[in-house]
Amino acid sequence: MISITTLCVERTLLTLEETAVIEDMARHLQLIADVSQSDVFIDCPLPDTGTALVIAQAHPATAPSLYKTSVVGQLAYAHNEPAVMFCLLSGQPVIGSRGISQEHIAMQQHVVPIRAKADGRVIGALIMEQDISKKLEQEKHVEQLMETTEQLSETLLKVAMSEGSMPLLMHEGIVLFDNTERVTYTNPRAATMLCDIGHSGMIQGRTLRELFHDRLEKKSVIGTGGIFHEEIQIGATAFELKAVSIYKEQRVVGGLMLIRDVSDLKEKDKQLMIKSAVIKEIHHRVKNNLQTVSSLLRLQMRRTKMDEVKTVYRDSMNRINSIAIIHEMLAFDGLDTIRFIDVVDRIAKNIVSSTAKPDQSIRVQLCGDELTLPSDMATTLALVVNELVQNCVIHAFRDKECGEIDIALHRNGQIVTVRVADNGVGIDPKKQIDPKGHLGLKITETLVNENLSGIMSITSDEKGTEVQLTFPLSKP
Repeated sequence: MISITTLCVERTLLTLEETAVIEDMARHLQLIADVSQSDVFIDCPLPDTGTALVIAQAHPATAPSLYKTSVVGQLAYAHNEPAVMFCLLSGQPVIGSRGISQEHIAMQQHVVPIRAKADGRVIGALIMEQDISKKLEQEKHVEQLMETTEQLSETLLKVAMSEGSMPLLMHEGIVLFDNTERVTYTNPRAATMLCDIGHSGMIQGRTLRELFHDRLEKKSVIGTGGIFHEEIQIGATAFELKAVSIYKEQRVVGGLMLIRDVSDLKEKDKQLMIKSAVIKEIHHRVKNNLQTVSSLLRLQMRRTKMDEVKTVYRDSMNRINSIAIIHEMLAFDGLDTIRFIDVVDRIAKNIVSSTAKPDQSIRVQLCGDELTLPSDMATTLALVVNELVQNCVIHAFRDKECGEIDIALHRNGQIVTVRVADNGVGIDPKKQIDPKGHLGLKITETLVNENLSGIMSITSDEKGTEVQLTFPLSKP
């Protein structure tokens, strides 16, 4: 078996001092595996930022292992291990990320950075993987048990009422009636509720229709073959009515009705609907205001003859329109979450139509997961995608008649990866890729680092340029 020192020296960029830190951590690997009942690994970064090398591995002696063979010396790739790559590049731990092992077993992954003693640089990642297939099965059983419990509760309630036994303490009003639907008994709570809708004095002997002022939709309450259920509104009072028939020797002898006052719930629903409508109207007005600003910038752009100034105006309009798309979707759905793949599609089409030259043919391919993001995260990512697609159209295809832009959205647990690639001219290798030297890339890097707590990587050759963003769904 190849030693840890040999692997680190021959295949990584770690110094001897940093290798000693990895070796010291590896000595405790078996103890960590036994205590945590997890498969434990140490991965170290390689010169290629998209891959890492498995340096050490320990199988737990206190629990079944997820792996039948050793994976020491094998490579871990970003698309298979996004949590590991995120930890190595950002230095942030990733706790509770779920995935599938190489043996196709459901597992939960915890990743913690290993740092150098001298400067605190991330030199590796300590990874613990646990088999959660039984846990997932238990969660499934719990959901099934909850559904079964609800069905059982309804059955027991029906049986209890058919036997004539009723709970003594209830917040609902209780009304007993005979086979002609005339009231024979009301509890104090029912009497109070009926008094609120105008009934006073003797209630016994009145029919159910008289109690509710002929507001019942169904002609008969008893003998319906199941539970009678209706909601009625009398003035400002809303009632939910449930009734069952009582049988004796297969003959209907009467029934029992539960009355629940849902006026407060109806009022709260009404208020929520009003608030939702107000929020949607606010988003709609914000969208309109942003479009007005964009139109003013377009008028101003047409008045100038300087190409550089026109470029600044055009970039600003694209950024404003990207934010306006978010508010338009929020106004339409009335929710605080965004289906982001639709946002990307609209942003890409808008930029290609407004920025590409008349004789250019630029095609955008969109694939991946249908991410649902909170509005603030969606707004940030919309600006980022706007900048990246805009760079592709302006710079990658500046001397080409046609081109392709590939946009991929992927989610693995709590880690999201967004990739924007083009088949353009690429970036001159003699020029250092420096986000600080370009406003669009500087905006992108700042938004990813500050607002998304993520990382951005850029690779480029003669076949084109690829930008990859990796960030967690929730801030650490």
